[in-house]
Amino acid sequence: MNLASQSGEAGADQLLFANFNQDVTSLAVGSKSGYKFFSLSSVDKLEQIYECTDTEDVCIVERLFSSSLVAIVSLKAPRKLKVCHFKKGTEICNYSYSNTILAVKLNRQRLIVCLEESLYIHNIRDMKVLHTIRETPPNPAGLCALSINNDNCYLAYPGSATIGEVQVFDTINLRAANMIPAHDSPLAALAFDASGTKLATASEKGTVIRVFSIPEGQKLFEFRRGVKRCVSICSLAFSMDGMFLSASSNTETVHIFKLET
Repeated sequence: MNLASQSGEAGADQLLFANFNQDVTSLAVGSKSGYKFFSLSSVDKLEQIYECTDTEDVCIVERLFSSSLVAIVSLKAPRKLKVCHFKKGTEICNYSYSNTILAVKLNRQRLIVCLEESLYIHNIRDMKVLHTIRETPPNPAGLCALSINNDNCYLAYPGSATIGEVQVFDTINLRAANMIPAHDSPLAALAFDASGTKLATASEKGTVIRVFSIPEGQKLFEFRRGVKRCVSICSLAFSMDGMFLSASSNTETVHIFKLET
């Protein structure tokens, strides 16, 4: 999650980014002074396993599972993506884009770079650009989700800036898979489950969370988190077994829903 516009802290420890890796075994944190990785092997203690201060103002840092591959974006060069081997301290490659990088997503097959009006799909093995989705609806928050499953390797992103339309793209066969009319209001959050067969969505209205089958787009579940106005859903996340779905919001609450069939 990009925290650059939300953090009120100052100084070298100001948080700019925080996110889990794909299997939730580590936490990546970007700050004014660099980035850190923490192990999540214990729920009692957050153990720091790596720290880098070579790159300042790290606004995006994404680790590939528990490997040494990390994708980094700095506020000092917001259009430039660096892919590094952090244990060796070496840069594998770097790419520059036409606009600010808003989000980066990785799995074992693909690396996705999200700009405000385009998405770049890279082959993670050699970092070649396989496909570009151009002229997407304005997406200033860089909202997108990439399945971590090798067989169901789907990308989801907003299909409209005015309604909650979700475009689902097959990143292996490089073709559109479906369009899901998920909500009446613009999208605020997206998340795949670990199998890549379910997609959770929330709109800017924030009261209803829906779960759809992928790639079919059939509505499987609908949850209501309350009727309070002006609720912003910050994130959605499935448990690794796909049985539970959590939603965090600006009300400083976390809701957990059980997906009962």
